[in-house]
Amino acid sequence: MFGWTGRFAEVDLGSGAAAYGETDGALARRFLGGRGLGVALLGGELGLDPFDPAMPFYLGVGPITATRCPTDGRACLLSRSPLTMTIFDTNGGGRCGTQLKRAGLDYVVVRGRAPEPSLIAIEDGAVRVERCTGLWGAGVHEATGALHREGGSVLCIGPAGERLVRFACVMIDGHSNFGRGGAGAVWGAKRLKAIVVRGTGRPAVADPEGLARAGRDIRRMLDASPIVMGKMGLKEVGTTALLDLMHARRMMPTRNFRETRFEEEPMVCAAELKARFGRRRAGCAGCHILCKKTDDRGRALPEFETLSHMSALLGIDDPAAVVEANLQCNDLGLDTVSTAATIACRAERRGAFPSGEEFVRLVRAVGTRSPGDGDALAEGSARWAAANGCPELSMSVKGLELAGYDPRGARGMALAYAVAGRGGCHLRAYPIKHEILRKPVPSDRFSFEGKARIVAIEEDANAMVDSLIACKFAFFGATIEEYAKALAAATGEPYEAQDLLRMGERVVVMERLANCRNGFGRADDRLPDRFFAEAGSSGGGIEVPPLDRAEFERTLDRYYRIRGYDGRGAPGDACLRRLEIGT
Repeated sequence: MFGWTGRFAEVDLGSGAAAYGETDGALARRFLGGRGLGVALLGGELGLDPFDPAMPFYLGVGPITATRCPTDGRACLLSRSPLTMTIFDTNGGGRCGTQLKRAGLDYVVVRGRAPEPSLIAIEDGAVRVERCTGLWGAGVHEATGALHREGGSVLCIGPAGERLVRFACVMIDGHSNFGRGGAGAVWGAKRLKAIVVRGTGRPAVADPEGLARAGRDIRRMLDASPIVMGKMGLKEVGTTALLDLMHARRMMPTRNFRETRFEEEPMVCAAELKARFGRRRAGCAGCHILCKKTDDRGRALPEFETLSHMSALLGIDDPAAVVEANLQCNDLGLDTVSTAATIACRAERRGAFPSGEEFVRLVRAVGTRSPGDGDALAEGSARWAAANGCPELSMSVKGLELAGYDPRGARGMALAYAVAGRGGCHLRAYPIKHEILRKPVPSDRFSFEGKARIVAIEEDANAMVDSLIACKFAFFGATIEEYAKALAAATGEPYEAQDLLRMGERVVVMERLANCRNGFGRADDRLPDRFFAEAGSSGGGIEVPPLDRAEFERTLDRYYRIRGYDGRGAPGDACLRRLEIGT
């Protein structure tokens, strides 16, 4: 097989045994890798409680990983979320994807629970389970430093994952992460502290010259994109450039989404962070954009979603507190968005938002499940709010807290949040490209017109990107056509753009099927009532009215018709036949 290594491993943590097999070529060609292959392999198994020892998780890469195609260094982690109970994939960068592929594996499936704290060591195709009791309880920084090997990658959980915080994440090389959804808690339930991976091989590609040409075309388009390479683009500023944009568009979630504009935003914006802490470029293996930013001491600075929620969502204008809270989350292994959103839910219930100092203390309490607030908040905002008699204050969909875009300011984003298979995720469709960034074509952000089809198309495209597996930021400049050429050159298969979009659609529908089997349906494709009852922060010539519920429901119906779902939100027989699902 070109592109793929043709090999995978299965690990049983209970026995410590590792078994190897040959990647199913037909399945790989149909689903590529990453998210798509993970759904195809495990979608029918994810009905157990996420903390059940028998619950599997998948770690996989794609056919362009480690081939020197631009943004080829990412990997995918997939299981069932303890936060949302949906099927849940999350992808991350750093060096892990490149190292897993160079170690000669397309993916690893892990089952069971270790009898004592353990790690999985992967090196050039050899997989073994080792004890690591001495690192259980250690923070991510300490554990990563102890496990790091020259050229390798360390995936590890912190105290939050060990204590089964439902939104604990898996950190990658200390800075990147498999965030959202609680993958770190899945590892903690298995007593898995880390995966350490290192490889020295090079994947074979079918057409090296064709891949080099496709790579040059992709880089040219990235370099020509002001969103990627401009003065205020991802290369120079990172994702924090979006903070100013959301503030100006009056759609910045503020004080638990009660408002949509944070007047103190200049105190915490990207320019202010640079002035106070400096700014250095960092990023994933195989990427020349380097959108991650660190301070002058090499410590990770918050990205947009983190910066927005740790400032505006909580009413905090103290950049030092925001930076410290972000570092605490990284060391504890906490998803920053859910952490801040859950604390914001508590703040509204109490009628007082925290100071920066109090917020940092609460982050520590959540990550260690300290008795009282810490333990209660570790369940996530939906469970916390329900337990405290205020479910309406959890700004979440399917239990996943909404990110840094208020849905009243972009109707496509409103629909995308509601129908996202893994909960209130902004990245499943990301219609912000159309509504705010105006790429590839602009659309009226205050209208539902055409948004059902835009969301469906963008969901398909992003499922494809997550299966390649590439970085979504690359598609602010390059297109599916360029990556289809790169994929064809890597694998020797005649892929075209429409083939990839169809594959992406198949993945989205298969995820929907998995969720339907677990009891999800139309009743779960809903937004918090606040967005239909309360207006945003209008002003400056911009009106931010509440969403129209009737229009939202009509748009949801249109989305279901486009997808081929029935009125309950389940894929119909014609949809399954058309996509050859179950055949």
